Parts: sequence; structure tokens; C-alpha cells
Amino acid sequence: MKLQLLYHEYLNIKFSRKIQSVQLDCFEYCLLENDSAELFFVDSGNESFVEWAYELEPKDPNYMMNPNWKPVLSAFFKQLDIYDELILYYLLFTINRTTSIVSNNPFNAMNDFMKNYCFFQLAQLTDATKLNKEQKHQLRDFFFFFYLYTHPVNEETLYSFSFEGKDLVHTKTNIHLEDYFSKFHDYYKENLNKYRDQIMINPHEIDACKNLTLELLRSIEGKSPKLSLPPEEGLEDVIRLINNVDYLLHIYSENKTTLFSIMEGFLANNCSTPYRDHCFTMLLQNYVCYILYFNFDEIHELVDYFKGTPLSCELLINKMFTDAIFIQKIMRQNNINITEYNNFIKFFNDDTQSMYL
Repeated sequence: MKLQLLYHEYLNIKFSRKIQSVQLDCFEYCLLENDSAELFFVDSGNESFVEWAYELEPKDPNYMMNPNWKPVLSAFFKQLDIYDELILYYLLFTINRTTSIVSNNPFNAMNDFMKNYCFFQLAQLTDATKLNKEQKHQLRDFFFFFYLYTHPVNEETLYSFSFEGKDLVHTKTNIHLEDYFSKFHDYYKENLNKYRDQIMINPHEIDACKNLTLELLRSIEGKSPKLSLPPEEGLEDVIRLINNVDYLLHIYSENKTTLFSIMEGFLANNCSTPYRDHCFTMLLQNYVCYILYFNFDEIHELVDYFKGTPLSCELLINKMFTDAIFIQKIMRQNNINITEYNNFIKFFNDDTQSMYL
């Protein structure tokens, strides 16, 4: 499956863009009663991509006295224990859930945006030539942390993985996730009769799940072509900045007011749709993650540009600080005392004040 096609279909449905659906290999999105959507198998509509392995979740040894069983894949990974096995399953579920379209509400909107934003950014970093190697590593760890944190996963899972070159590995065992997930699917395909009460799909559908899971993983690892947002009339400049990190960094280094004028033009258009709003939120968080991450004081430039239009300045500041908590992490990492930045905290609304002051 071409992940880009799936990603565009995901956005089309999530933001009700009313674009003609594309044919996906083996899967199709189906709307559920609560306005969410999942990928289902084309030939057997009773099972979804995310659900196929529900019944394979390992028993949790943390709630048992003297657990004494072996991991299912212990023959392939001798260093694996039953605690590691559960953590690896959680990551598999987290990655597969990236394809899910959830029904947004005020309680999950931030997490949903941040997880999917981080997935998109992890796919961009390899092609960003204007970032040096160390900057890429910093941002990759930053985005992967929030990709897991906003799923959310438990604390043990959150800190169990790291990158070795481009490979995502389970740090404790040095098991490479691509190898583990590949053997996981192959094992259950080859032993399908043994697990027939737990697995409701056929061998070629297990292969389809394996291929999609590995595509999602490789995108996270930066091994696949970068993803892109689909075009929208009137959003050409905004989408170009999102789809091309190098272009964003280039225009900012050459003349930062060019970026601010694009933001200004979007606000002046005053045409709101879910997809347009999503793209603008993406752009603002790109400003946070690719500009402020490395030099937080650049925020003064934005405030100076918009100080003549205080309503726009207020909107931008509050969106940057409350649509996601990336900026909160950046300030904590750099020991930034927000009370020393009166030029922008004076624009905080009540919600932002309650989060930061």
C-alpha cells in the first residue's frame, strides 16, 4: 500500500473534505456510529486493521504472582522477557492506531492533533537538509516522545525505545522493531490454526496488516518518502511551508516577515473549514518546533510584527500555546521563565493563563 494515498484518505475523511475516495489496497475506511472511522478489510468488513490483534495481547505479568510463561516469540528473541513482550505489543497497537480517526471532543483534541502531527513530522526530518545531524536527532527524539505520550502509553513504554541510526529499537534488549513486527506477523500467519479462536482474519490479510504496520514504522523511522498534505485552493503558501521544512527554514532565514505575512494573509481570509484550520495549526506548530525550539527568543519577532493588530496577535499566541504543549516542553528544556516575557503573556486568554501562569 502507498502510505501517501492512505494518509490523504485519512485527511479527506477526518476533515470532511468531500474529495472522491481513492482505492486502497486491501483496506477501506468505514464510518462508525460515534463519528469515528477505522480501516476495515475490503473482503471481510467485520474486522478492522486495529482490532485484528486485540485478542493477542499478552497477559500482564505485573498483576500476577510468579508469572512463569515464556514470550510467544522467545525462540526468535532469546533476550526477550514477558514484560518486554507486553511493551512491544503496546507499541504495535500505538502504531496501528495512527490510522484511526477518532471522534474529537474537548478532552482528546490536543492529544489527537499532537500524535498525528508528530507522525507527520517524523516522516519529514530525513529530507530536511537545512537542519544539521544533531538538530535532526533532537527533533526526532522530541517528536517520538510526544507521539507516544499523546497516544497515550504508560510511562514504562514511553521510555523503552530509542533510535539506533534510523532503526527504532527496544533499548533494553536491542531488538529492532522492524524485525520483531515482521516475525510477529509471520508467526501468527504460520500458526493460524492454533490461534483460530483469537484471530478472525485469513493469512493474506495478516500479510496486509504486516505490510501496513511496517510502512507506518518505516515512516516513523524516516526510511520512507516523506508524507505531504494534499493541496487546497487558497492554502498554497501555507501547505508549501508545511510540506517542505527546508522552504520554511529558508524563507525565515532570508526574511522572516515573509512567514508572518503568510500567517497574516490566512487570518485576513477569514474562511474557516476543518481542513484549513488544521493546516494553519500545523503551520503554527512548525514555527514552534523548527524555529522556537532552537531559539525561543525568536517569538519576539512574531509579536513585534503583529503588535499593530492585537486581535491577530492574541489569536496566534493562544493557538501556539494551547493547541499543543510542545512549547511548554521547549520552555522546560531551556529553563525559560515565562513571566519574563510580558510582551506576549499579556495576550494570554483565561485558558492559556490557567495552563502557564
